[in-house]
Amino acid sequence: MEKRIELEKRGRSPAQIKELNLDNCRSTQIVGLTDEFVNLEILSLINVGLVSLKGFPKLPNLKKLELSDNRISGCLNLLHGSPKLTHLNLSGNKIKDIETLNPLQEFKNLKNLDLFNCEVTSVENYRDEVFGLISSLKYLDGYDREDKEAEDSENDDDDGNEDDDEENDIHEDGDSDDEDEEDGEDEQDDDDDVNVDEDEEDELEDEDGDEEEDSEGNEFNAEDEEEDMNAGKGQKRKRDGDDGDED
Repeated sequence: MEKRIELEKRGRSPAQIKELNLDNCRSTQIVGLTDEFVNLEILSLINVGLVSLKGFPKLPNLKKLELSDNRISGCLNLLHGSPKLTHLNLSGNKIKDIETLNPLQEFKNLKNLDLFNCEVTSVENYRDEVFGLISSLKYLDGYDREDKEAEDSENDDDDGNEDDDEENDIHEDGDSDDEDEEDGEDEQDDDDDVNVDEDEEDELEDEDGDEEEDSEGNEFNAEDEEEDMNAGKGQKRKRDGDDGDED
């Protein structure tokens, strides 16, 4: 068990660990698990081979303890160092009578107790006796006082995951809406760019037209100037001729 604990620590200090799984590590007693695990909330010791809880440390923040499929027959008072315990699984152990369960009266937060496959379950009025013994208990062997099945913790987790998925979907939808808005803005920008390009083309065409008109006007002006010059020359020649005649 000590080697398994060191392996599960993965370089962390005991105070940093909140969940510890020591299933199937094979040990008849608690070894290597100390009071240093002050923040441990979930501890699993399934099918380890424990015959006693001797050496069980004080774990003030422990809430869930899995001890199923061992050979524990008593000494449940050794769990009193974990007053916040809410879930205790002792199924498949050697608990034979109600008196063995008496120490569990001290757990004021215990809501879920599992004794399935223990001999004590065959005791007359077993369920009434246990519910009467532990006033805080809500579920015994998976059922409440009215024999209604308990909500599966895994289903609760799934529901939580579904809620997370729904939130993610909402965020994704929001993101897609934002993307659509961005796409719309991009398209509008593209349209604006197209309009700008068309305006620029129109301006260029207008400028080209003006240049052509100016060039044509210049050609016409040049022709007019040539005609005027020719006419002037003709008039000059005529005057020269007239002057010659006078002479």
